[in-house]
Amino acid sequence: MAERIVNGFKRLFEVRLLHHYWLDEGVDCFDTLPDNVKNKRLLSYDSRNFVSLNPTISTQKKLSALGGVFRNTALGLVVAVPKDTLVADDETFTFTISITDPDFNNYTALSLLSRKISETYLKVEENTKTFRYKENVPVFSNLTGSKRGFDPNKSLFLSNEIPSASDSDKVEFLNITGGELLQLISSQPLAETQKISSVAANMPVFFNQLDSPLIVPPVGVSGSPEKGILLDSEIPDDVFGLIKITAKNNTDPDFSCTSAGMPKPSCPVFQIRLKNRSAVWKYISKNTGLPITESSEPLPLTYFGNPSIKPKPSGLAVKAQFEDGDTTKKITQLYIEIYE
Repeated sequence: MAERIVNGFKRLFEVRLLHHYWLDEGVDCFDTLPDNVKNKRLLSYDSRNFVSLNPTISTQKKLSALGGVFRNTALGLVVAVPKDTLVADDETFTFTISITDPDFNNYTALSLLSRKISETYLKVEENTKTFRYKENVPVFSNLTGSKRGFDPNKSLFLSNEIPSASDSDKVEFLNITGGELLQLISSQPLAETQKISSVAANMPVFFNQLDSPLIVPPVGVSGSPEKGILLDSEIPDDVFGLIKITAKNNTDPDFSCTSAGMPKPSCPVFQIRLKNRSAVWKYISKNTGLPITESSEPLPLTYFGNPSIKPKPSGLAVKAQFEDGDTTKKITQLYIEIYE
């Protein structure tokens, strides 16, 4: 009889990247939908239609050394290792997020933030070292994540907790004020807000302005952007964000992937939630090109459902309206034109 070798794998962690443009039902957030509707929605959902998630070269080497595997899934990604594998507490796995859908920025909140690439230089004697940065790139990490709910329905998010309001907030920034989840519909100063939920604790922790880390440049280097990441040979220029998962979180075991160095009996499922964009819907006559009417407040852009009794936009070309028409001034409104 031939010898049979069984080499079982255990999931080390899973990351689900869920975009609410593809999940919400008009004004109804995905999380508030009936379970049967949510399950059906997830069966048709595929993040690979708009993003590409890939391990960096160093992460590929780490997984290979561990005998582990990485797999893309419709919901995001999964990493598994042989069941008896010992994983160092500080082992960190890094993945890049790149955008593949040309319409992504139109239906995704916070896509107006500048993501320019810049270079700074440090000259030491006869040698010059170049540092390349990309501003406002988020880093989603289980060391800085936040959670909602309680066992057995606890949710683990890789975004930082949504902050309180700030005088420097820009359009589409999120904040929690008086327990409510608000989103700016214009930029500071004197920004207007829209209520997303009366109880922020009942909502997901969406990708927000705190997810882009502060840049601490090397001593002697100046001119780097305030927030973002250092680009190295492993990170492509078109990177939208990074996912960094460390085996053990020393302050919150819920965010750990291991226990005593071994994969946990039940692997953590981390979430990244991307919020869909909202905009004022402006209806324009096809015949005259003149405005007919517009929504009294910004309405969410969603693939499913319609938050209005009037027709949905046929495209996703969201535009920004600036104070006094001057693009150097604050954004006063985001809008989308619908011809009828």
